[in-house]
Amino acid sequence: MNSKYITLYNKIIEKIEQGSYPPSSKLPSENELMEKYKFSRDTVRKALNMLEHNGYINKVKGKGSFVLDINRHKFPVSGLISFKEMAESMEGESKTLVKSLELTKGDKFLRSKLVLEDDEKLWNVVRVREIGGKKIILDKDHFNSTYIPELTKEICRDSIYDYIEKELGLKIGFAKKEITVRSSSEEDIEYLDLEGYDMVVVVDTMVYLQDGTLFQYTESRHRPDKFKFVDFARRAY
Repeated sequence: MNSKYITLYNKIIEKIEQGSYPPSSKLPSENELMEKYKFSRDTVRKALNMLEHNGYINKVKGKGSFVLDINRHKFPVSGLISFKEMAESMEGESKTLVKSLELTKGDKFLRSKLVLEDDEKLWNVVRVREIGGKKIILDKDHFNSTYIPELTKEICRDSIYDYIEKELGLKIGFAKKEITVRSSSEEDIEYLDLEGYDMVVVVDTMVYLQDGTLFQYTESRHRPDKFKFVDFARRAY
């Protein structure tokens, strides 16, 4: 027999999945849930804590519990695809907003990341990804201009990878990725619809051509409630 808080937890999930409590809506207060379902405050709090732990709600101190969007977009950790390719499999309208594009010497950090020679420059591209009317990804891309000699805002709005492979004839091979959770930056606050979140999921990616040449470093910053990162793993024997 399920504990009372599990019963309440399942009832609220059912309401969320049916759309009675849509994404971003506020759940009834503890007192209202106690009155509606005839459970104790302790039972209600245990159910709400479990809902928050499992990613269904976000509890904001002094404001209440807000429903998260359970239909998160999947980003394959082990895959290497462009946003354009990913967007084609998504529901809802998506678009790319190019915030800046510049060819520069770069700072010490970026030059060391891309292992640039003294005479090499890099492209800095800042793009915001909007899905379903919400700005939820901030991509900061850096390309070695030796391999990518020209970029335009039109290319950046469409697909840089399409341009690299189809126009420049280069073969993108593999990438190394590191995923962390960090405090939101001033840029995140400026460019993204964070809706109260003060943390972002950051994916740092080093991208190589098929011959092993490093040509790209990307810092991709994601609103945490909208994305889950998936991978496939097999146990080795």
